[in-house]
Amino acid sequence: MQYNAKHPELIKPRLILASTSQYRQQMLSRLHLPFEVVAPAVSEAALLGETPWALAGRLAREKARAVALQNADAIVIGADQVLNLNGQALGKPGSLAAAGQQLGHLSGQTVVFHSAIAVLSPTASWVSVIDSHARFRTLSKAQIDYYVQIDQPTDTAGSAKAEKLGIALLEQLNSTDPTAIIGLPLIELTRLLTLCGLDPLDQGS
Repeated sequence: MQYNAKHPELIKPRLILASTSQYRQQMLSRLHLPFEVVAPAVSEAALLGETPWALAGRLAREKARAVALQNADAIVIGADQVLNLNGQALGKPGSLAAAGQQLGHLSGQTVVFHSAIAVLSPTASWVSVIDSHARFRTLSKAQIDYYVQIDQPTDTAGSAKAEKLGIALLEQLNSTDPTAIIGLPLIELTRLLTLCGLDPLDQGS
């Protein structure tokens, strides 16, 4: 628990990010809320017949639950992102060669990034999936090879790091939350954390 010296009657619950992703840690830091990081032990394999949208939501929820089981007093954030290419789920490529192959399939295509977050408190839970509709430019092999060497996108869904040079892969992007494409929708997360009593704008009160 966090002790508030200015108002000792106000005790804030611990906040845990159930992810070791450096990108999500950087994003959550923007809210200026103290948080811990715990790695969730969850398989990211899709279930038989599971849609990309459902996969993202389920994994975010399972990651949060896995960490919450050992931290019952905390508010836990789980997150996951799945790229939907015509109903096919694309996750992290895992290697530079696989990243190049993914981008070859995505060249000239319109896709949906399903960015899911789950927030579990001791008394309630929420799961939200924010969609970002993106159209990839028609890319040459030379452009793909150059991009892959620059950003090394082996650990991001769809092999595109939109917060870096990866934004140049896209010709259009539409979303209700511009941070969702990076993997942690901060607008929606702020709404859910506020419901838990953790409004980022109330930290000075």
